[in-house]
Amino acid sequence: MPPNDALPEQSGAARLPAAAPAPRHVEIDLDRLRQLGMVTHDGGRTPAAEDFRLIKRPLLRRARGEDGAAIPQGNLIVVTSALPGEGKTYCAVNLAMSIAMERDITVLLVDADVARPSVLKVLGLGAEPGLMDILLNDQLALADVILRTNVATLSVLPAGRANKHATELLASRSMRRLLKEIAERYADRVVIFDSPPLLITTEASVLAAQMGQVVLVVEAETTTQHAVREALRQLDPCAHVNLIYNKIRAFPGSDYYGYYD
Repeated sequence: MPPNDALPEQSGAARLPAAAPAPRHVEIDLDRLRQLGMVTHDGGRTPAAEDFRLIKRPLLRRARGEDGAAIPQGNLIVVTSALPGEGKTYCAVNLAMSIAMERDITVLLVDADVARPSVLKVLGLGAEPGLMDILLNDQLALADVILRTNVATLSVLPAGRANKHATELLASRSMRRLLKEIAERYADRVVIFDSPPLLITTEASVLAAQMGQVVLVVEAETTTQHAVREALRQLDPCAHVNLIYNKIRAFPGSDYYGYYD
């Protein structure tokens, strides 16, 4: 007699569909983030919390069409910079945390800096499968790699494994289908992408061209006008580009953030 796993199926027996895997749940160390001066739900009215309240409001108005017709895929917002070290990941995480405080919105934070992912590190989490794995494996679904967090309205999509063809993967039909699913599946969802720097990789401009809104982080007193102009030139195809002027020091020991549209 064959072993149990080799028994033929009984004729007429209904095959039950495989159960979908339960979403992974991870714990963000919110106390650690608060000590780093970042935005958290219970962090109070800190300068960073107030600044990102100002930053998010026009982005949400455009995503919802409150100032006129809604921007196509306006709920897909990419945060990038001209060069590394300007604070784009810091701004992406804070923006996601701030939007997650809204009463009627859920947020998906995507680490799309696939060559040098840092969102999970900032959140105090270990590496996990994510965006690149979905694009490489047709059998893998978005729900398989999204991480639910202890912030009820915030989920995270890690970058996943590195790949030398990242630019082509981000420009692929699979990526366009994924973005369409992300943008349209949940009407109340805003998606924040942490992108690579524009002047270092080709992935950034490919990614930005598929977004409804772009946020360009510029480091005060460090990023040159030439770098900003070149970054904006690469964003020419994007209709809605916003700037965050980051790391302005009004007095010793303080960080202020300016926002320009």
